[in-house]
Amino acid sequence: MADMASTDGRESARNWTFLTNHAHVLLAIARNPTARLRDVATEVGVTERAAQAIVADLEAGGYLHRTRVGRRNEYTLNPAGRFRHPAEADHEVGDLLALFTKEPVTDTAEGQVGGAS
Repeated sequence: MADMASTDGRESARNWTFLTNHAHVLLAIARNPTARLRDVATEVGVTERAAQAIVADLEAGGYLHRTRVGRRNEYTLNPAGRFRHPAEADHEVGDLLALFTKEPVTDTAEGQVGGAS
């Protein structure tokens, strides 16, 4: 990832982004609910082990559900899940998903999206 410029035009000493790795993993899975964790890790720029830990966190938090389909996992997202930080807790993660995915994120009868199309 390229260095980020600071607000005064100079190169920043630290490389940072607005979204966390948890958000990046959730978005990667939203774009491809049958992606291998190896591919998610590569897209996000973390190790496969880190991606596994993040998916476990997201699953424990109720943001996604993992289903085994043959030899692969298929993920179903819960767009009704709330952001964890108190400053954004009144917003659903579906708002973030809709902002960064091509197809609009809508609730199904069960309040979840993802899975096989």
